[in-house]
Amino acid sequence: MYKSHFGLHETPFGITPDTSFFFSFGSHLEALNTLLVAAQSGEGFIKITGEVGTGKTLLCRQFLKLLGGDFVTAYVPNPFLEPRTLLLVLADDLGIPQEKSSEQHEVLKAINLHLLQLARSGKRVLLCIDEAQALPIETLEAIRLLSNLETEKRKLLQIVLFGQPELDRRLARNEIRQLAQRISFHYRLRPLTWDETNFYIQHRLRVAGYSEIRLFTRGAIFVLWLASAGVPRVLNILANKAMMLSYGAGRRMVGLMQVLAAIRDTEALPLFKRVSLTFTATALLLLTGALLTLSFSWMNS
Repeated sequence: MYKSHFGLHETPFGITPDTSFFFSFGSHLEALNTLLVAAQSGEGFIKITGEVGTGKTLLCRQFLKLLGGDFVTAYVPNPFLEPRTLLLVLADDLGIPQEKSSEQHEVLKAINLHLLQLARSGKRVLLCIDEAQALPIETLEAIRLLSNLETEKRKLLQIVLFGQPELDRRLARNEIRQLAQRISFHYRLRPLTWDETNFYIQHRLRVAGYSEIRLFTRGAIFVLWLASAGVPRVLNILANKAMMLSYGAGRRMVGLMQVLAAIRDTEALPLFKRVSLTFTATALLLLTGALLTLSFSWMNS
């Protein structure tokens, strides 16, 4: 809707994970490096956690994109599955023909034979499970059994779990403590800092084709950071709404008033869901004004 108005070739703040917008900075870059090092070292279990909207799925896709040709990968986006069904999904992803009526031990045996064949040809196999906090306990146990597949030299299957913090609590349960003990690498994604938010917005605008110096005012970016609590998905939603409002008003820049209007139109913001909209807008205006005043006084002192 507003792409030509701002000189863009695509929408910069969509919420669909798009690896061309991957933010190679801060904790996202650290998490990606952790994944790549762990994968190359052949570790059996890797775990990445983060709050809702912090970019776990995008990180997963970027990670899979960067793996070399010696890796064969499988991806499970919805793991709320019984053990046998998860094994059938894995077999399907790896191109192993199986009847839907196959027993669990038959599927596991077929997967093991296929993994051995891939290992002989010099291939590594890596399974990424997204939203892993939804895994049933019995399915987690089946995943542990998958990690037992190995040669004398290395694991036949590496497994990466991406999940919300609830995954940690699930893995802390006594009945699956053996799985938790096998996790060699773990990283926790954190929200963006103020500086990272500034870089994040500029990065996505540049990828989308924006060629001017600044689209969002500094005050607008600061309030976006406050309102989103540094969560990229919420930041994208607010920034996209603010840009639509600026476009509707015929403005070439996005200012504080457009961001405040976007906040008023958005439910369940991390920092403001219990605060009335009127109080939120007033508080943000006063806070931003105070910070700007302090900034000017520091610059002139």
